[in-house]
Amino acid sequence: MAKTNLKKISVSKIRIFKMKNRKGYAAVCLNNLTEGKTTYQVYDRMLKALKRKGMAIKSKPTNLKRLVVSNV
Repeated sequence: MAKTNLKKISVSKIRIFKMKNRKGYAAVCLNNLTEGKTTYQVYDRMLKALKRKGMAIKSKPTNLKRLVVSNV
């Protein structure tokens, strides 16, 4: 299988927020929206969505709670 070159993006482009009318969290990044019960699940799903678009994160975040912006 050929190795593909993934475009590297910053972790700060991912915005995670708590949904008011549902249980759980959601994340938005470059026209991708993912939902999950925990911040870790949302982050993992966002990485998979970005990989499908040919992108990857430059480095792992030290604390996922820093990516949570606010209640929406």
